[in-house]
Amino acid sequence: MTLQAIILTALLAVAFARPENTPSYGYGATTPSTGPAKYDFNYAVNDPLSGNDFGHQDARDGPNTQGSYFVLLPDGRLQRVTYTVNGDSGYVADVSYEGDAQYPSTPRPYTPTPQYA
Repeated sequence: MTLQAIILTALLAVAFARPENTPSYGYGATTPSTGPAKYDFNYAVNDPLSGNDFGHQDARDGPNTQGSYFVLLPDGRLQRVTYTVNGDSGYVADVSYEGDAQYPSTPRPYTPTPQYA
């Protein structure tokens, strides 16, 4: 009889310890404040000391996105990618290169970067 009382008490303690409102982790219906995505951003980096030259521009209005990005390649050319996404059409890119590839007659010696402890 005491074992049954202990088991019943433990079950009641577990039942009362359960939180009243458990959070919902699923995606619900969109709220009125949620609308189609709309943004516009860009950035660019040009550091002659390190040789870094790259950037990105992107604009979206609902299902339509357009943008471009560029990067200075190790061979001296500038690679530019212009892209669009219109609804379900998918990612459509146009890749172009500016300049001619240039390779040094002798390779640069490898110099490891300093390691700090």
